[in-house]
Amino acid sequence: MIARMAVGCPDFEGLTETLATTEPSVSVRLNRRKSPSGGDMPAEIAAVVKGCVPWCGEGFYLSSRPRFTFDPSLHQGRYYVQDASSMVAAEVVSRIVEREGWGGVPLCCLDSCAAPGGKTTAIMSRLPQGSLTVANEYDFRRAEILRENIVKWGEPSVVVSRGDTARFRRLKGMFDIVAADVPCSGEGMMRKDETAVEQWSPGLVEECAARQREIVSNLWGALKPGGYLVYSTCTFNRRENEEVVEWIAGELGGEPVDMSFPEEWGVSRGVDTPFPVSRFLTNRIEGEGLFMAVLRKPGTWEPTVEAPAAKEKRKGKPSQQKPVADVASAARWIEGDFLLETAADEVYAIPTRWKRTLGKLIEELDVVSRCLKVATVKGRDLIPAHALAMSTILAPGAFPAVEVGKETALEYLRREAVTLPEGTPKGYVALTFDGIPLGFVKNLGNRSNNLYPQNWRILSRQ
Repeated sequence: MIARMAVGCPDFEGLTETLATTEPSVSVRLNRRKSPSGGDMPAEIAAVVKGCVPWCGEGFYLSSRPRFTFDPSLHQGRYYVQDASSMVAAEVVSRIVEREGWGGVPLCCLDSCAAPGGKTTAIMSRLPQGSLTVANEYDFRRAEILRENIVKWGEPSVVVSRGDTARFRRLKGMFDIVAADVPCSGEGMMRKDETAVEQWSPGLVEECAARQREIVSNLWGALKPGGYLVYSTCTFNRRENEEVVEWIAGELGGEPVDMSFPEEWGVSRGVDTPFPVSRFLTNRIEGEGLFMAVLRKPGTWEPTVEAPAAKEKRKGKPSQQKPVADVASAARWIEGDFLLETAADEVYAIPTRWKRTLGKLIEELDVVSRCLKVATVKGRDLIPAHALAMSTILAPGAFPAVEVGKETALEYLRREAVTLPEGTPKGYVALTFDGIPLGFVKNLGNRSNNLYPQNWRILSRQ
């Protein structure tokens, strides 16, 4: 397959040999909003950094692979382990925003095939302040992994949904940017994934190409006129790459846009196409295989402006209920322009400017996470959610804080009992590691209850 493509394409020379004889690189992308001084990196990462990823200011190559599971900073969402090539999604969004002058405009963005969350978190890091992101995943199990990674990253204005992209046909013109990292034959991952080698066949390529067209067709109507589609795969063949882009341009009217990546990055152009697409080839860059194209939807773009939501009127007489927790008191736990909403026994912080849009999303999609879960109501008690501890809008001083070392942090992440210092106030306490929130415990005086999510706990030991 690669040999056929290499004919007349100098950029492909040596690719087969590179895939067969070299090891994948290790790279991470920092979460700048969880850095004490805006630039510090966790000690475990700083010890093995060997260089910067050219197309991502927060991306770094590592000289060796640390035992990430046993680094509390990973579980705090201070960095994401991600292939360097995929990090270009952040740069692409930055260039779109700059190109359109959207720097001060809150946008609505969709990552349609989002699990496990690497591209989603990269994209969020470059959207204008106040933007809303929807991260969707078809597979239910992968959607749970996506939700976990989104929670740990800490951005509050993110909706996680699961299900077929056909659902988005009902959300006409909602999104300013749609990212579609579509399922593919995985040729670009063959160096690190033996399954990609074993499952490859010409039939799989045809099946993937058909699915890719279907996904893009499902998403195109949800994209605003003047909005941008970011199409990507981790495969090499033209059938799933250039030919799909040509179909988007010819059948849907998409206008390919040149991202003008610097020549020194080593990014290749397309194969036998007039369109300005980008190929990250393993023999030319330090990272795995990636194809990316950006297309603008014709039309005049207009920002989303939501009318103020009408005040809800109470009907009938108030019911006689048992005393319950004071949900409104949770407002002091967060910063920013958010509304508190209760669904079942859970309290969420909803960005005020996106209230109506969120209502549409909840109505049309299978939403598994609606922005920031703040608390759970249990009788008179309001139990702070782990997502609140991870959030970048947690108000300083909202809870008493106790700094812990690495060993205690790992005990907490295993959901074991944590011993608190004498004099720690009773009630809910935020544990911090390296000065950054790690999670909550409830101090009962003689012991403490570990509130780390049961399904996320570390099961192994060093």
